[in-house]
Amino acid sequence: MTSFSSGNGTSVADDVYYYTNQIVNVVMLGKPGEDWFLIDCGMPHCGEEIIAAAEDRYGKDRPPAAIFLSHGHFDHVGGIVTVLEKWDVPVYAHPLEIPFLTGKQEYPEPDASVEGGLLAKLSFIYPHEPIDISERVSAYPEDGTLPGLSEWRWIHAPGHSPGQVVFFREKDRILISADAFITVKQDSFYKVLVQKREVQGPPRYLTTDWAAARDTVAKLRDLAPSLVISGHGQYMEGEELRFGLNRLADDFDTLAVPSHGRFV
Repeated sequence: MTSFSSGNGTSVADDVYYYTNQIVNVVMLGKPGEDWFLIDCGMPHCGEEIIAAAEDRYGKDRPPAAIFLSHGHFDHVGGIVTVLEKWDVPVYAHPLEIPFLTGKQEYPEPDASVEGGLLAKLSFIYPHEPIDISERVSAYPEDGTLPGLSEWRWIHAPGHSPGQVVFFREKDRILISADAFITVKQDSFYKVLVQKREVQGPPRYLTTDWAAARDTVAKLRDLAPSLVISGHGQYMEGEELRFGLNRLADDFDTLAVPSHGRFV
């Protein structure tokens, strides 16, 4: 399961870079030669690939100062155990995600019955078991700050998962939106393959609270982001982003909420 963008990295600012690992984006914050921070850890069995991508940008023996997790779904933490074997660094997550990261609770099974395309129908094969990084993971500070990153803040963005967070920098209005909304139709095999760029709601087969997801999209629209890096798809900016996000927020029930499914 991959896309044409897999293995490519894109710099959207001198200190904001994202790397596409198969069908998901991991984000690296910080200029080469300076301290940097990793957001998410990609697909299962891809830890070595993510390490190599980071070393290409920052050099060998330059681990991140910290790892910030948007949430704990398999495609965002799949490589983290391997990454932590290489880098002895702290990990942060929202308190509501920590049970899924400490072996205490598993996510609901993906909903293969949900309205959607081929990747939705195949979602029964996606892992949903918890991982256990108890010795490394801590909760984000309650005030929305990110340790070591004074210009960025985390924002609770539930719906796709209970403790999903996004990351926002006020000065240039860059938003890292995780799976709160994405820029590709994630249940369509063809659109994922070619990475057709369009503002879409969260992946249908793993979103368990559509009312919360609706409120989250409205909240993120109100931030008026100028550029977004989402968990899936290519980055978007400017008028294309503004129009797409407004349309999604205004017509969320029609555009995002499936007509049927276990969590609808």
